[in-house]
Amino acid sequence: MPTLTTKDGTELYVKDWGEGRPVVLIHGWPLNADSWEHQALGLAEAGYRVVSYDRRGFGRSAQPWTGYDYDTMADDLAMVIQDLYLRDALLVGFSMGGGEVARYMARHNGAGVKQAALIGSIAPYMLKTDDNPDGVPADVLDGIKQGIRQDRPGFFQEFLKDFYGEGTEGGGVSDAVRHWTWGMAMMASPKATLDCVDAFGRTDLREDMGAFTVPTLVVHGDADQTVPIDVAGRQAAKMIEGATLKEYEGAPHGLTATHGDRLTRDLVDFLKG
Repeated sequence: MPTLTTKDGTELYVKDWGEGRPVVLIHGWPLNADSWEHQALGLAEAGYRVVSYDRRGFGRSAQPWTGYDYDTMADDLAMVIQDLYLRDALLVGFSMGGGEVARYMARHNGAGVKQAALIGSIAPYMLKTDDNPDGVPADVLDGIKQGIRQDRPGFFQEFLKDFYGEGTEGGGVSDAVRHWTWGMAMMASPKATLDCVDAFGRTDLREDMGAFTVPTLVVHGDADQTVPIDVAGRQAAKMIEGATLKEYEGAPHGLTATHGDRLTRDLVDFLKG
């Protein structure tokens, strides 16, 4: 199994497909690199080298007890970029993965990165506070953690319905895709799954947004019930100088699947542009 080892000894499972200019894909919570299937295949077929990896604690990567904070996870990303000698990369983060992109740009000065993309990203700040009134209330995040502790398999069966916008005009996937995604969630460490709720829900990334000094694409569904567009995508686009915002009308959070072909085309166009 292809792995890289981080500075604290954690083994990360890595996929490295194709040849050409590199694209690094960072998955969302509570998934793994397989969730990028549509984009990874399409980008590799379009002539790019596509690197995706399972975040520590998720998928086929090791499951340490600690390290589920954005500083550590950004350092993991830096190790992947350095060890694979990636240069002039497009760095893409979906959902929670957008936080890793933001923290990497700030903590590691965007080394090796030529372009960035935030897809349904949680950046800049999810938590509702006095100076972030459109954010997600703390009790919602606490409820997610409680649901995971009580019945993790059952919680994610229900969670994925909103994730993919079941019953909405712009959403919905097959039962097979939902079950496939649920299987990814079940591969994750329960400790990592819980700790990352705090990472993506309570980490203030607003100061990191100024570190985006490369062309940046922001894609967000305007029907996203998991990471609302007003608190995330639209705010990120305002805070990143020169960012391009693409709003997918009616798209839910899981647009990597529901709008997979469109997203792949937009990423290829962005790479060429």
